[in-house]
Parts: sequence; C-alpha cells; structure tokens
Amino acid sequence: MKTKYFHSLLFITICGRAAAPLFAQAPPPPPPPPTYAPQQLEQMVGSIALYPDPLLAEVLTASTFYNEIPDADGWARSHSYLTGDALARAINEDQLPWDPSVLALLPFPTVLDMMAGDMAWTQDLGNAVLANRASVMDAIQDERQRAYGYGYLRSNAQYRVTMVGPGDIEIIPVNPYSIYVPYYDPNVVYFRPAPGFYVGGAITFGPGIVVNAFVPWGWGAISFGWLGHNIIIGGRPWDRTWVNRDTYVHPYPGVARPRGPRLERHEMREYRPAPRGRR
Repeated sequence: MKTKYFHSLLFITICGRAAAPLFAQAPPPPPPPPTYAPQQLEQMVGSIALYPDPLLAEVLTASTFYNEIPDADGWARSHSYLTGDALARAINEDQLPWDPSVLALLPFPTVLDMMAGDMAWTQDLGNAVLANRASVMDAIQDERQRAYGYGYLRSNAQYRVTMVGPGDIEIIPVNPYSIYVPYYDPNVVYFRPAPGFYVGGAITFGPGIVVNAFVPWGWGAISFGWLGHNIIIGGRPWDRTWVNRDTYVHPYPGVARPRGPRLERHEMREYRPAPRGRR
C-alpha cells in the first residue's frame, strides 16, 4: 500500500513539473516603435539639418547608441588635448567599447557636448532614426529646402550645396577630409528674413577638423542615398532598425572591435569648460 501511494505521489509530482511550463506566463511583447508627427521631426532635426552630409550621417547613426554618448563625451572632454593621429591611437589603445559611429564623433567634442547636454533630444532622435529613418531624412530635406529658399543655405568655402534630385539637397565638404561644424539658430535660418537682414552671416563655422586619421570609423566612406532613404557606410547600407537594434552590427572595414576590457593609457585632464546642450 505504501509503495502504491509513493508511486502515485511520484507520478503527480512529475506530471506537475512537466505541465508547469504550459502555465508559465509568456514574456511581455517588445515595446512598439515610437511615432513622431512630421512637425515633431522637423523640430527635432532643425539644429543638425544643415550639417554637412558626412557629419550628419555620423550624428544620426551615433544617436541610435544614445546610451554610449555620455561616456564618450566624458572621454573626449578629458582627452581634449589629443588630436589627429594621437587621438586615433588613443582610441585604439584604450580599447574604447563604443560603436564606431560614436567613436567617429570623438574628434568633434562640441557635437558630443551638444548630444550629451540634451539626452532627451538625443534619445528621441535615435529612436526616430531606428523607427522611421525615411521620415527623419524627409524632415531634414524639408528644413534644407526652407533654408535654401530663404537664401541662408548656399555653397561657400567650406561646403558645396547641390540639388541632386526632386526635393533633395546635398551638403558636401569641399575637402572630404576637412569637416567644419556649422553653427546657426534654427529660429532664424528656416524663416523668411526681415528686410535688410544679412543672410550671409546667419551660418558660421568652427575650425576645420581633419579626419584622415579616423577613416576606420567611417570618415571618407559615409554618405546618404537620399532617394532611397539610405545611409551608406563603407559602401554598404547601414540597416539598423527598431526591430534589429539589439543584434545588428554594421561591418566597418579595418575596425577591430575590442575584445578586452576598456583601458586608460593616457593622461586624463580636467574637463574643458564647454557649453552643453543644443544651440
């Protein structure tokens, strides 16, 4: 009798364990992609829409790794004394763990400052790029069309402004390896100028940043395919989206992603005083 009772109890226990997964709660579904109205996107991209195409493409792709931006900004601030080849060597020697699109912005501390100084904006931009890159690129072109139509956006010593198709404007560096960050007020350049206002002074430029040493992180091989709403890096479309954001890894020719821990082989100096947030 005891043996029968034991076998019955054992049977119930095994069946109960086998059935447990059938009643386990399914994991929650992934969050849906965010949506933004066209007016929201235009406001979102207004401060960067007049960036030259290569720099703009780096900002858009880097924004999708917004969680890496604050650390990258801190590293850039504390190593601001490094430039050119010395900076490129430090990036490799310190085995910095961030995506190549984020590493590509280390020579542009004012751009990283802007992104780190307004993380809500940076995260919204990154999410918009992941969820609907085509709409983001269309919003950029709408803003460029306004700036061009009102006379603010024109070719100059730094950039060549070219119409490349219906509704598409390219802003290409005169020297592809010398990048100038433009500074402007979105509340000015996208609106009709007042009578007598000198539009030629509405966009100014910082010093040129030579990017020859940073080719492994995309410089010299990054562009837009405006008609197809593509970002091209190293001859291949950058295909990171909301759906594959946790698994997609874009191939960067010549980039050996670090396998070991992050190191600090260089002197860390005081953060330089710099304005934070978008201008």
